[in-house]
Amino acid sequence: MLRRSSVTALLFTFVISPLANSQPPAALRGFTSDGAAAERQAEEKFKAIPKPDNLREYMRVITQAPHHAGSANSRKVAEYVLSRFKAAGLNASIEQFEALMPYPKERRVELVEPEKYVATLKEPRVEQDKDSEDDGQLPTFNAYSADGDVTADLVYVNYGTPADYEQLDKLGIDVKGKIVIARYGQSWRGIKPKVAWEHGAVGCIIYSDPHEDGYFEGDTYPLGAYRPEQGVQRGSVMDMPIYPGDPLTPGRASEPGAQKLERADAKTLLKIPVLPISYGDALPLLRNLKGRVAPESWRGSLPITYHVGPGPAKVHLTLSFDWQVRPLYDVIARIDGSTYPDEWVIHGNHHDAWVNGADDPTSGNVALIEEARAFGELLQTGWRPKRTIVLASWDGEEWGLLGSTEWAEKHADELSRKAVAYINSDSTAKGWLNMQGSHSLQAFINGVARDIADPKRNKTLFEAKRERVLDQAKTDEEKDKVRKQSDVAIEALGSGSDYTAFLDHLAIASLNLGFGGEGSSAGVYHSVYDSFYWYTHFSDTDFTFGTTLAKTIGVTVMRLAGADVLPFEFTATAKTLRGYVDEIEKARAKTKGAPALDFAPLGAAIDRLQKAADGYGAVASRVASLKSASMTPAKLAEVNRLLYTTERAFRYDAGLPRREWFKHLAYAPGFYTGYGVKTLPGVREGIEQKQWAEARQYITIDAKAIDTLASQVDRATQTLQSLVAGR
Repeated sequence: MLRRSSVTALLFTFVISPLANSQPPAALRGFTSDGAAAERQAEEKFKAIPKPDNLREYMRVITQAPHHAGSANSRKVAEYVLSRFKAAGLNASIEQFEALMPYPKERRVELVEPEKYVATLKEPRVEQDKDSEDDGQLPTFNAYSADGDVTADLVYVNYGTPADYEQLDKLGIDVKGKIVIARYGQSWRGIKPKVAWEHGAVGCIIYSDPHEDGYFEGDTYPLGAYRPEQGVQRGSVMDMPIYPGDPLTPGRASEPGAQKLERADAKTLLKIPVLPISYGDALPLLRNLKGRVAPESWRGSLPITYHVGPGPAKVHLTLSFDWQVRPLYDVIARIDGSTYPDEWVIHGNHHDAWVNGADDPTSGNVALIEEARAFGELLQTGWRPKRTIVLASWDGEEWGLLGSTEWAEKHADELSRKAVAYINSDSTAKGWLNMQGSHSLQAFINGVARDIADPKRNKTLFEAKRERVLDQAKTDEEKDKVRKQSDVAIEALGSGSDYTAFLDHLAIASLNLGFGGEGSSAGVYHSVYDSFYWYTHFSDTDFTFGTTLAKTIGVTVMRLAGADVLPFEFTATAKTLRGYVDEIEKARAKTKGAPALDFAPLGAAIDRLQKAADGYGAVASRVASLKSASMTPAKLAEVNRLLYTTERAFRYDAGLPRREWFKHLAYAPGFYTGYGVKTLPGVREGIEQKQWAEARQYITIDAKAIDTLASQVDRATQTLQSLVAGR
């Protein structure tokens, strides 16, 4: 991205040339004609402010030292972010919480038979990277592992998913009383020890096979971007599909004096010891396994024949933790709305890291800081958002979405009334704009992408993304489907970042945005090598994509905060839900022994939603031809309230089966996938787990929720119709 200088005005037309043509700019979704003109002027001023050099400097400062949650350095980073928010002229403060965050006291993995080997459990210094040996690094461990001291035969379980245990059953192999070793990949790490425990294992080791993120993929660090022999992926194994946040305070904020569970009663804490290791430490263990040769799909890229076991490799695993409650520091900034101060648009990115965390999460956090600076400069020009903007830099995300969850639980009632949307970012790199979230915002975010220039290609983010999707389509049929769509379909959200409490618990419409797809950060993910040196040599080296993320989310927030009529749209929601039902029906048909299920109520409800969506779209399209002064304030406020609370129709107070904290009926992390989304989860997982009564029950529950949504869209249509008709 070109830097601002004395010739900025001359260069500016070339920077935005992909967006310019002889046609007048398209109408802005949700804006009247005069409102759109003012909005575009403000956006152009905003987009001219963010500078790559600023993001680079923020990252340099933040990543100078490890800053894991609960540490003094995490507080220092929070205070630095606070200072940047205040320097921008924003009203900002630190909101403090606390959570159970056990640090490791003892870690030992040793092969005791048929030969002796003691795992190093240490990531060595890399000469080129000064931060690879910083003081204060957390050692390699999995947060919320159980304490344990066990010795047992070893069994290789591939990725450790439920399907892998089905394969073990077919091979006649039982893991009861054994220690299992699983490779990272295919599922979230916390699923691996959870499923191992369910099958009777007494311990779990997770290793990074070079097939996934090491030398099989490319040159290893520091020569290349990928995981070196002794690199280790830290990470939480909290059972987050049950609930995220502080394990001791589910559903309520964890603050000093708050009622807490006994540790033994916390459902999200692991029951067996689990530890991550490098492929360097895994090789001696796997090399000493015998028994059945692993199925072809189970074989990684180590220079051995992969055997399943059990034994003769016998392993001693010892782990202990200090089990302390530690502080969390959320940094919150507010820009009060001029017209609707009690309608909130929220953007959050976490600031805590497992070690120095240049990619995860600082790459996204510095874009948030620069966005705040740009808003501060824009405020100096006299601009004001109609709605309140909240910017948040969360703590404790890595441990289990701690800071965002505790904040959302504390402010749950207020958020349920006031939150228009939550925008999330996390790690960001280079490549193409990734868009996930609530499908009522699909058309809106595509519109934003149409108005932002790609920093490396002579086109818009939308055009670049559409080409990327076409390139990745595997069949002509898939390509034709993409070409026929006016928008790029956004993906549904499961879990794994700070949107979870907002979307899955409170049913607030949400988006998750970031760049990726060109290169990979998997090789240094959650290791000491996720450093400023790595990022500035192998990722978004000139920070142009990070700067573009600041612009993209800034414009997203501005449009949501400034729209006359909030830019929700429901055709994509109806279409997407219909696709989910088709998928579920096919899954039932393929499930052995599945009884007949009546999906007609879901189909009928989606038909009603589609009709309501069409009706609303026809009326909403007329807003662009109106003048702001013609909009009756009281009715405008009512239609907007109806629109931003439409996502609440999916909130089911009783929650999902076996995990009542998760209340969204359309999107949830899978019970056995962790991060991966399960759509219409009550029905889908009922079929997958052969809980037929549950599946039938949630067909009815989901259909009722979709009917409720259709009725609310109809009410919004009627109210908006009276507005555009001048009544």
